[in-house]
Amino acid sequence: MKRSPAILKNRRGGGLGFAAISYIGVDYLRFISPTWHDRLQPALWTVLAIAAIIRVPFYKHWSSELRSAIPFIFAMIFLISALLFEMVSVRSVTAVLGLDWNNDTSPLPDIGQWLLLSLNEKVPQTVVDILRARIIGLHHFLMLFIMLAFSVLFESVEAPGLGLGARYMFTMGIGRLLRAITFISTILPSPRPWCASARFLVPQHPHPWAQKYYVPYATDSNAIRNVINWDIAYADPGEYDAEFRPDWGSMSFLIDFLRPTAPEGSSAWYHLLKKASGGCNDLIYSGHMLVAVLTAMAWTEAYGGYSSAVIWIFVIHSAQREIRERHHYSVDVVVAIYVGIMLWKMTRLFWPVKDQSKDTRLRRLEKIQGRLMRAAKDDNIEEIRELLKEVEVSNQVRENSSSKAMWLFSGGTIIFTLSMVLLAFTLTSDG
Repeated sequence: MKRSPAILKNRRGGGLGFAAISYIGVDYLRFISPTWHDRLQPALWTVLAIAAIIRVPFYKHWSSELRSAIPFIFAMIFLISALLFEMVSVRSVTAVLGLDWNNDTSPLPDIGQWLLLSLNEKVPQTVVDILRARIIGLHHFLMLFIMLAFSVLFESVEAPGLGLGARYMFTMGIGRLLRAITFISTILPSPRPWCASARFLVPQHPHPWAQKYYVPYATDSNAIRNVINWDIAYADPGEYDAEFRPDWGSMSFLIDFLRPTAPEGSSAWYHLLKKASGGCNDLIYSGHMLVAVLTAMAWTEAYGGYSSAVIWIFVIHSAQREIRERHHYSVDVVVAIYVGIMLWKMTRLFWPVKDQSKDTRLRRLEKIQGRLMRAAKDDNIEEIRELLKEVEVSNQVRENSSSKAMWLFSGGTIIFTLSMVLLAFTLTSDG
């Protein structure tokens, strides 16, 4: 018998897929009919929140969620640490060469941009309009994953939801660290040359490191040949304005990386690291696409169904928009896609992705296997029933031994997660 592809199978109906597509569709109404968007979006979120809260008392896997709470917290701390490192790195690669270099350096030639411009001339205008449409963004992919994790309440995906969330954040943290290490290794010019002046208040001139080791050898072919042959920075860097150095106390080691200016040099802390807006140099690989791919991978593995195929279509649409709107070069998008896929596959090798209660029952059954076989040979139905009841009772004792603590944990989990949803929606709504 021919088997259908795994991506087209899901565990329990299509309710989660319908909710996801409804969320994307209702949110897109902001461009088509803002009035209907303002009416339908609060109604949709209210219905989804009420449905989730109603299911909480009937959820049977809180003990599994409790076991996943510590990995979840550690994964969240790891992700936050990775994001902090990335935030410093993003500003550093723009600041080190100064605004003059960022404004004057031409973008790199990008075949993906050429192909999309050529495609605009060959396909109907309706298709071009669809490709240009801002159907889905960063916050949509984050919300789709949160919906996926919450769907454990409806048994649409296997418990624990916190375990799935921990794996997602841990994988994201690895991806963000690798991304920051990659783009700080070689500084590439932005596809949008005006971006740095519009977004960053850093010195016009390069940092002393760049003055000594880069500027004298940037355009002169003879100087480049000499520095290769002699392997020493021999040229006179010239005279530049002095660097502004505020008193940041124990954080002063970051001055050379962030290069603050006098108008914004006071900390607190550095205005929350300038509110962590995106970078302006080309940041290989795309962080937006990493989020999109990890969401699609999680959805495909945990839920499947035709909705997974739709989400991958959204990933492709988002990828071409990143290139079309020149937020990234094509190489950034391509690398983000295969890095995201490989990282998700890699973490599956050692990350527990399923509820362990089934394995626990199997281990208990293995312990009484001999007694069960003897009872079966003796046709002792009553003893078989007692043995199976013993397995179930021992499991229920563990589940119910701290029911009050479980209720407190479940209530805290729901409140915390809903708060995270609101924060994610608020802080990433602008991409």
